[in-house]
Amino acid sequence: MNADSSIDDLPGDLMIWVLIVSELLVFGAGMLAFLAVRLTDPAGFAEAQSHLHRTGAGVNTLVLVTSGWLAALGVQAAEAGRVIRLRLCLAAASALGGIFLVLKASEYKDLFAQGIGTETHPFFTFHLLLTGFHAAHVAAGILVLAPVATAARPRAVETGVAFWHMVDLVWVLLFPVIYLL
Repeated sequence: MNADSSIDDLPGDLMIWVLIVSELLVFGAGMLAFLAVRLTDPAGFAEAQSHLHRTGAGVNTLVLVTSGWLAALGVQAAEAGRVIRLRLCLAAASALGGIFLVLKASEYKDLFAQGIGTETHPFFTFHLLLTGFHAAHVAAGILVLAPVATAARPRAVETGVAFWHMVDLVWVLLFPVIYLL
């Protein structure tokens, strides 16, 4: 098998995969640092974690995974030439991304109302940085989905949705590490 053919088989453009891999490395390094620092103060991390909205984070997980499913349906619609279905799927995926951001903002608002910030404990430094960086990626993903839905070209849709799936994957990894461990 030729290496070029396996690169050609990737959905979307090669550069989106360079971006996705680099983003996964950044998030992975952040999660590894979180886990390493957690080893130095497991009781403090557990107490700090008790201030989080685990149920809300679980709901947010369902919201984001559902948005990823809708985005995947959008890719299928693009490939089938079903432009209206494509646009509806990506609009719904984007709307769920917006719901994710509203729920995340509500959690931040509650933490800040309790006087909790990045200086409160290393747990919150990592929590706010990792989930805030992720929220910025959700917002960027929403902005990416709009033009690819408008263009309705299958390759462009695949590229935008590949980024959206990276955002899903990162949350599926962040959720248990930050909220459940």
